[in-house]
Amino acid sequence: MDNGEAFWWYITIKAPESQEDLLYSIADATGSIGAELRELPEGLILKAYYRASKDLESWVSRVNEAISKEPNMAIVDMGKVENRQWHVAWRDAFPPLLVGERFVVMAPWHKGNEPAGHIPIYIYPGSAFGTGYHESTQIALSLLSRHCRSGMTAIDVGSGSGILSIACWCLGARKVYARDVDPATLEEARRNFELNEVEEGAIELSSGDGLTGLPVAVDLIVANILLEELLRLIPDIGVHLKDGGVAIFSGLILKERESFLDALQRAGFYALDELEKEEWWGVAATRSA
Repeated sequence: MDNGEAFWWYITIKAPESQEDLLYSIADATGSIGAELRELPEGLILKAYYRASKDLESWVSRVNEAISKEPNMAIVDMGKVENRQWHVAWRDAFPPLLVGERFVVMAPWHKGNEPAGHIPIYIYPGSAFGTGYHESTQIALSLLSRHCRSGMTAIDVGSGSGILSIACWCLGARKVYARDVDPATLEEARRNFELNEVEEGAIELSSGDGLTGLPVAVDLIVANILLEELLRLIPDIGVHLKDGGVAIFSGLILKERESFLDALQRAGFYALDELEKEEWWGVAATRSA
């Protein structure tokens, strides 16, 4: 987060206790570069931070639009925080994180302190989705560690920060195609590829909707996005995945499990592996040859 800016804006949002995940999603969707959550007797308070490159009114407008359909959410405070006040707290908010049995996700300032026996993935905490601290990303990483093999070709749909593409490369994938609908995330992903010293050409990054223009007959496809988009993509994933290949779906909550498994079955897929963490759920699936 320390990129030379003298200060950052903050916007504080109040919401019911049941809306923690929605709060974080709104912060991410509105371009927040970090957030702090506090639990109070009357509910939750999320303090979301935004870059000073835009005026505060622009960020407030974005947040108001995002919460306009949430009657129990409201902005309760806003202002600016100086670089020197935030610098240490920001770094402390991203300690190394062990994910599953194989990965440790680390911010760059923790390089040199890698725990033995884990594969490090270095990620700049920024505005793109996928720092590794969200349960859906952790589920996707854990499923990848079980199903991604050396020499595979892979597609990462909704690549965001590039963390799952980097994980595929670390596990030995010979070619990864990273795709995100938001062109603004590409620079963030490239920065993370460089940070992890990804070999040139090993991950091909593009912006676009769904799988259009990407190779067919790949060995693995991973998608960490929301239910509506996953359902829309299932037919295309069936086209782009080779017979016997593995598709990993994350970004789902537990109550969506049955309906999503039904949708997979109707498309000719069956579940190989499932994981849940808190209220989040993910599945690895395949189709018979």
